[in-house]
Amino acid sequence: MQRRFTLQALTAAVALAAAGLPAFAAEGTIKVGILHSLSGTMAISETVLKDTALMAIEEINAKGGVLGKKLEPVVVDPASNWPLFAEKTKQLLTQDKVAVIFGCWTSVSRKSVLPVVEELNGLLFYPVQYEGEELSKNVFYTGAAPNQQAIPAVEYLMSKDGGGAKRFVLLGTDYVYPRTTNKILRAFLKSKGIADADIMEEYTPFGHSDYQTIIAKVKKFSSEGKKTAVISTINGDSNVPFYKELGNAGLKAKDVPVVAFSVGEEELRGVDTKPLVGHLAAWNYFMSVKNPTNSEFTKKWGAYAKTKSIAGHKDKPLTNDPMEATYIGVHMWAQAVEKAKSTDTDKVIAAMAGQTFKAPSGFTATMDMKNHHLHKPVFIGEVKSDGQFNVVWKTPGPVKAKPWSPFIDGNDKKKDEPDGKSKT
Repeated sequence: MQRRFTLQALTAAVALAAAGLPAFAAEGTIKVGILHSLSGTMAISETVLKDTALMAIEEINAKGGVLGKKLEPVVVDPASNWPLFAEKTKQLLTQDKVAVIFGCWTSVSRKSVLPVVEELNGLLFYPVQYEGEELSKNVFYTGAAPNQQAIPAVEYLMSKDGGGAKRFVLLGTDYVYPRTTNKILRAFLKSKGIADADIMEEYTPFGHSDYQTIIAKVKKFSSEGKKTAVISTINGDSNVPFYKELGNAGLKAKDVPVVAFSVGEEELRGVDTKPLVGHLAAWNYFMSVKNPTNSEFTKKWGAYAKTKSIAGHKDKPLTNDPMEATYIGVHMWAQAVEKAKSTDTDKVIAAMAGQTFKAPSGFTATMDMKNHHLHKPVFIGEVKSDGQFNVVWKTPGPVKAKPWSPFIDGNDKKKDEPDGKSKT
């Protein structure tokens, strides 16, 4: 009887293969965790990353899965609650037995997850730009380090093409990413001869909605003689009232340009972007970049969003940088598992070194051989009236990440590869 069942299964698998359909292993699936806020202040940014991961998983399954097994997503909602990120991570690794986790947006959520994945030897793929100053063997960082976003953006603002800014407003949400990034930027600006008196620094809590007072202070600061630019590390749904107030106050890009590090196509969806034309964002990908790989990516996403009736995207599908980083991460992990012939964390980590993927940015994304970061291009885009971005500057090719910023004292002595527990 058992022999007959095996023969039937083999016959069915051959038939499926002949029909061009995936022939999954009879036993089990490979569970993968998706850890994104689907409620709370960060849902505006994170929900779509959950959907992007699900799309990538569906694509991989349609081509036969991984190691002949279907990927089974386990989706949890840590609800923009930072301690809950740690609890959900423990649940995914110990109860659900996932082989990998794709998730987090804010650095405070990643910092919450970090000790859990290290203790349990799990694997996290983190898809958002961040402040650097961290390296863990259990994390792959597919978003930008500061030298792949923040530093090039400020260099652009100081250049003739960027308006020759001499004064800077560092405006962020009050947590580790904005504060550390701005510590790096202060040191960088000081190295360029910018005095402390020409730097204004302000922070607001998550979910902050009243930007009238801060915008008034920015207007006053910018009226004191020198060309002023705003560097925004505001995260989550606070970006909507911030940009609305920017428009209400009549702060035009030609007078006081704002460059954002956490605002893309998705965050501008609920904003009248006509008054914001010319303001800037720095990323490693924009939906508007023109190349065949991106055309295919945006087309796939549009079809997927329509089929799944994804809120907001069914009629107006948008892609953005963290979506691209999520998509790259899921596919690279699958490639590494195939190379390792195992989902064992340590074997997959070894197989991730040097992995490549043809990215929607138009460049080949490469995982560094040592430092768990992608080599990525940098783009600076201007907001257009339709909420898209016109690329005004880009690097000639991918930039290697520097997790340890040279503008932080003592970083020259830190090793550019993870060994054991995270170094922060």
